[in-house]
Amino acid sequence: MCRSMTAFALAEGKAGESAFTWELRSVNHRYLDVNLRLPEQFRLWEGDLRQRMAGVLKRGKVDGTLQCRCLGAGDEAIRLNQDLLRQVLQAADAVSRQMLQPAPFSALDVLRWPGVIGEKDDGLDTQNSDAESLRLSVESLLDSALAELVVVREREGRQLAAQIQMRCELLRQQTAIAKNRLPQVLQGMRDRLMARLAELNVNADTGRLEQELVFLAHKLDVAEELDRLTEHLDEVERVLAADEPVGRRLDFLMQELNREANTLGSKSADVETTRVSVEMKVLIEQMREQIQNIE
Repeated sequence: MCRSMTAFALAEGKAGESAFTWELRSVNHRYLDVNLRLPEQFRLWEGDLRQRMAGVLKRGKVDGTLQCRCLGAGDEAIRLNQDLLRQVLQAADAVSRQMLQPAPFSALDVLRWPGVIGEKDDGLDTQNSDAESLRLSVESLLDSALAELVVVREREGRQLAAQIQMRCELLRQQTAIAKNRLPQVLQGMRDRLMARLAELNVNADTGRLEQELVFLAHKLDVAEELDRLTEHLDEVERVLAADEPVGRRLDFLMQELNREANTLGSKSADVETTRVSVEMKVLIEQMREQIQNIE
């Protein structure tokens, strides 16, 4: 299944008197890069949560945020750290006594001191007897968010796969054009050579002339490159249908396709074949840009 690496998922749930929200955002990345933002009391579970995500996702930069709040908080939304408040006031008074012209400060200045004012305690204790139940609830909610993230990735992945398959078909059409041009290119090369000899009024050795024509035909023959292009396109379509992460394999196949298209252009002795080579490289580049976002 082709999956995009760009997605967003949100899962909300409850455990006891607390409500939890998992928010997951992912974008393309060469490897799997997980960044978790957790409440301080959940930090001890970070390693397990990372492993849980790595079991589902293989590539992408993923930002995961867990938020929790107490359902019984009532109207009180903040609390004062009385001990810290007392220390800040004592320190401010001591500094003021040593200054010749102490600067005035207000209560708001004190409240801005880090830690003096904070959110109301959510009552969660990951060290008590309910810690295991709380951990299972958080992990279950994470599984739900991951499942939604995968659904979004797969939906966008199907759209990317459809765009890539469409361009594969366009590449096949260009390959057919180049193949059909081969006999005309070789005949045109022979006609130009004979016309040039006629202009020079030279009696050419027929045997030697045929040898030169065979040499030129071999030098300009692109049948092998066109066959390899077709084989690579078959492989691209096979990989798109595989039930595994396919982004890196597809990226490698784009390099192979581009190599054959470049060789086709370098061997070209015909304007139409050159145009075909340019069109192929444009299509391959468009595919490569889309594949950068595939897991």
